[in-house]
Amino acid sequence: LLGLGGLQVGLSTLCIALIASLFIDQWTYALAIGLIFSLSSTAIVLQTFNEKGLNKSEGGKSAFSVLLFQDIAVIPMLALIPLLAISALSGSPTVAEDAHHGYSLVDGLSSWAYAIVVLSAIAIVVVGGHFASRPLFRFVAASGLREIFTASALLLVIGIAAIMSLVGLSPALGTFLAGVVLANSEFKHELESTVEPFKGLLLGLFFITVGAGIDFGLFSSMWLTVLAATAALMLVKFGILYVLATIFRIKNSDRWLLSLSLAQAGEFGFVLLSFSVQNSGLP
Repeated sequence: LLGLGGLQVGLSTLCIALIASLFIDQWTYALAIGLIFSLSSTAIVLQTFNEKGLNKSEGGKSAFSVLLFQDIAVIPMLALIPLLAISALSGSPTVAEDAHHGYSLVDGLSSWAYAIVVLSAIAIVVVGGHFASRPLFRFVAASGLREIFTASALLLVIGIAAIMSLVGLSPALGTFLAGVVLANSEFKHELESTVEPFKGLLLGLFFITVGAGIDFGLFSSMWLTVLAATAALMLVKFGILYVLATIFRIKNSDRWLLSLSLAQAGEFGFVLLSFSVQNSGLP
């Protein structure tokens, strides 16, 4: 997990940032782009592996370990991006007042203070949720009503997502952290079966939203640039993954499976893109 996943994220970030720096003067922008596009799509890859029965193969297990590390790496990326804004857009040491819509606890904070608040909020959610969720679900389980169990799980997810919004982070990160909290619960199997019916529906809704946001006017005017950038990204990530798979002695067929399955960009990239723009990490 640490070796293969860490090297993939680090080398992909470095290579993509170096390529981006050829076209972008500001190194902080290039680094932000490298961080965003170093991630792969957990939802698509795991769903595809599940449908084709590849979860138990060596390539499938290796791909899962890389995806798990990438999801965990999103948290320090969210703390790093505001720091990149110090020397990026305005040169102002404060987080933009209009970057966060509605009530926010981080308006006007310096970038360093904002990064500390972000990490503190994440730590409080993970540690506090771990200890608070156990007595909550024991009480709910004692009622014997499955509907209350379902409502409590969804309420916990929505509550953590709301807390993340208060510190200027994406609700999607909040739901990910809620999953981390619930995965450590002694009722995780009951929770998994309870949430399972919602998974496919909400995952489909997410990608429908992404698809509906495509600007075909922009694509038609810059189609060659878009296709070239897409091909370059996939070639770079495929090359890095293939070399790493060779170093870690993954056999040939699984090596190709790992490299091809993780060569694309990930859904968390949409979260990081909007977060970077909000916090002046990208123009």
